[in-house]
Amino acid sequence: MAEIVGGAAMSHVPAIGAAIDNGRTGDDYWQPVFRGFEFSKKWAADLKPDVAIVIYNDHASAFSLDIIPTFAIGCAETFDIADEGWGARPVPKIEGHPDLAGHLARALVLDEFDMTIVNRMDVDHGLTVPLNLMCGSPKQWPFKVIPICVNVVHFPPPTGKRCFDLGKAIAKAVKSYDENLRVLVLGTGGMSHQLQGPRAGLTNPAFDKRFLAGMANDPENLAKIPHIEYVREAGSEGIEMVMWLVMRGALNARVEEVHRFYHIPVSNTALGHILLENR
Repeated sequence: MAEIVGGAAMSHVPAIGAAIDNGRTGDDYWQPVFRGFEFSKKWAADLKPDVAIVIYNDHASAFSLDIIPTFAIGCAETFDIADEGWGARPVPKIEGHPDLAGHLARALVLDEFDMTIVNRMDVDHGLTVPLNLMCGSPKQWPFKVIPICVNVVHFPPPTGKRCFDLGKAIAKAVKSYDENLRVLVLGTGGMSHQLQGPRAGLTNPAFDKRFLAGMANDPENLAKIPHIEYVREAGSEGIEMVMWLVMRGALNARVEEVHRFYHIPVSNTALGHILLENR
């Protein structure tokens, strides 16, 4: 049967993609950021996953205000790279895994999660930047990808508990798939940041570091954080951290933290990253 071999969470700041695409990773500003992921790239390569389930949010690339799914799963064979206003990023096309994605969609709906099934979807920096951080810049991604998109852009987003429970349902669905696959789960977004209004540029290291510390050993309490606390403490875009809870819910109750990284500033945000393995 398929098994989840690890989980990772990381920010998906679009400026990271721009630094990679424009050859700026060696700049003084960017070197500390990319050093924080050197261990992670080796870790991911050593795990040798066949598939990554990537939990991310769309930034008006695949969905607009016309259609706002709370949870959407990409079931296509391939996913094109979105043009976010300056052309598609020069990264490989995303290869999907329709069989496992279809199994997940069926299992999650029968487990009472109302998934939107998407058979054509362009993916943006929310998904491609985490792949770069975990894999570098290969000519072809080393594993297939199942995108799961979470609405954290338009009110009302799902609660942390709902996201944590979705992760548990994903774990159950993966275990019931009868092909031997090694599955990595990535939760993306965050950490504290706000992009507009009087608090634009807000970061909150104390809140972020408490959240990072709770990922391994206290996710149930993280799942209880209400929307208003994310907004107050982590800024309007800090709500993206609920996507980390999908990843954490997909892992065992007991996990081992193998790497943690935190850095400010990255563009006008705080960047966080953690690697977890099942125990």
